[in-house]
Amino acid sequence: MSAELTERIAGIYADAWSRIVATMIRLTGGDWHLAEECAQDAFTQALRKWPESGVPDQPVAWLTTAARNRAIDRIRRASTEAAKLRELTAAGPEPEPYRSDSDIPDERLELIFTCCHPSLNLDAQVALTLRSLTGMSTAETARAFLVPERTMGQRLFRAKQKIAHARVPFRVPPAHLLPERLPAVLHVLYLLFNAGYGDPEKARLSREAIRLARVLTAALPDEPEALGVLALMLLHDARRDSRTDAAGDLVTLADQDRSRWDRERIAEGVALCERALRHRRAGPFQLQAAIAACHATAPVAADTDWPQIVGLYDHLARVAPSVIVDLNRAVAVGMADGPEAALPLVDAIAATGQLDGYHLLHATRADLLRRAGRTVAAADSYRVALDLAPTDAERRFLRGRLDRCGQLWLG
Repeated sequence: MSAELTERIAGIYADAWSRIVATMIRLTGGDWHLAEECAQDAFTQALRKWPESGVPDQPVAWLTTAARNRAIDRIRRASTEAAKLRELTAAGPEPEPYRSDSDIPDERLELIFTCCHPSLNLDAQVALTLRSLTGMSTAETARAFLVPERTMGQRLFRAKQKIAHARVPFRVPPAHLLPERLPAVLHVLYLLFNAGYGDPEKARLSREAIRLARVLTAALPDEPEALGVLALMLLHDARRDSRTDAAGDLVTLADQDRSRWDRERIAEGVALCERALRHRRAGPFQLQAAIAACHATAPVAADTDWPQIVGLYDHLARVAPSVIVDLNRAVAVGMADGPEAALPLVDAIAATGQLDGYHLLHATRADLLRRAGRTVAAADSYRVALDLAPTDAERRFLRGRLDRCGQLWLG
């Protein structure tokens, strides 16, 4: 198989997997295992036949027809599945093949909301979203979240069983339930994005999160928080290539080469953020996107509008209060008004004990102390942060800052 054909089939898989699975879940009466198995079988057939016959003009229709025929064949051999068979063969014993990709209903929105149903815990929601909406294998999903494949397989099995036993409807929630259901979906998508943002080997997770957010905003164009989460992802992703140097070491926002930022992504993110905020229902993702836009649109770091960022964090703290928001606000205050203004805020957060094990609390305190000229105290905080840092890149960065403190103190 040529590299060009392999790449084309991979692209069709990425775009069409969730659409085919969603259709098959509906056609099989909610049998997730059968739906995914038949979708996978359809792609296996494509890999076997397309190198000789060529990619069909309507590849999604071809694949969905193959998946449906496989399901019919499976169900015919199971006498207990008579109701499913009647549903699948409602158009006749041998249904006509789908003629056009446009004949396939796009039920990915139903799939997203079902994966994120409140009857499932967060781990199950994330795992099911990855498996059903991105087409990642159980092994790939397990590696992405650092758990054994068997554990992930059990998690997926239990999630699907719970959906079946609880008779979770395969649908978009009615309008009156949407406000309480949508935040869970957005939270799961942003978790996926972040899981791939900090690790180049998991970048696919971020790409899939952005793709799914696009599906969501296309289906719900007037939901400002859906627009906000997509804007936030795009604005962060625009800086991806500049966050580390050639050696894989972290580069701070102030030191990043802004000529490497993706200006098209920034422009799209800013436009989405402005569109969301025009609804005048500012939620946490919209406000975070507005903060990211302040950073992304500053020509150089010195031009960053830190007072505006402090104001946005004030608003965010009212809408979605959390100790992490307080810490980020303290960083902004330190940039707007100087480190001495921010240190009491960070010390107050530290006194709560809620972030004792969070390396960025200690790294933030260390940086403020360093900027205030208190290098010995800064070094102590850098050591704590170094012990807690979760990645090699962060540890190398903090080690460099700690060494710099030693040089300043000796000098």
